[in-house]
Amino acid sequence: MEIEIVRPEEIEKRSFAIISEELKAQGMTLPEDQEAVTKRCIHTSADFDYARNLTFSEGAVEKAKEAIRHGASIVTDTQMARSGINKRVLEQYGGQVYCFMSDTDVAEEAKRAGTTRAVASMEKACALEEDLIFAIGNAPTALIRLYELIREGRIAPKLVIGAPVGFVNVVQSKEQILTLKDTPYIVARGRKGGSNIAACICNALLYQC
Repeated sequence: MEIEIVRPEEIEKRSFAIISEELKAQGMTLPEDQEAVTKRCIHTSADFDYARNLTFSEGAVEKAKEAIRHGASIVTDTQMARSGINKRVLEQYGGQVYCFMSDTDVAEEAKRAGTTRAVASMEKACALEEDLIFAIGNAPTALIRLYELIREGRIAPKLVIGAPVGFVNVVQSKEQILTLKDTPYIVARGRKGGSNIAACICNALLYQC
């Protein structure tokens, strides 16, 4: 197998071209509004299953972009995802990225309540008086509590990105989000996901604004 000579500035462009070629070879056509998000997930993971398991509520991408352009911030459940989100682009629109997982008050509340820091961090997010996008890439407990908070009317996210990874309550937490009627969502159904996927979905949205 020969090494392909590609200039550094052309590597990402070539990668996306390969993704398009392979999707076409598999007979897969992505909806136009979902294409950029799905291809970036494949680019991040080299996993074409995302072309099948990413599930979008109606108009989710456009609603998320509108929220970003109007200054929405992003709440995530890991410092890894926070690091991966392009904060420079988000800040151009007036938003910022929050992750409360390392906060002392969150750890104390989790211990007091006998729950996880991920749950306590979702509770803390309820106090933010701004439009929010939630990007959950690790903890299904965060996604479950977020679902409950939405149903309780305590928070109304502009978008929920549901992409926790793993085996315990991961599938169930995502399926709960799919039942929400008035909350836009992008969900990676099944067991796959991760902080990198949550971050790349955010970036795919940011790069379209």
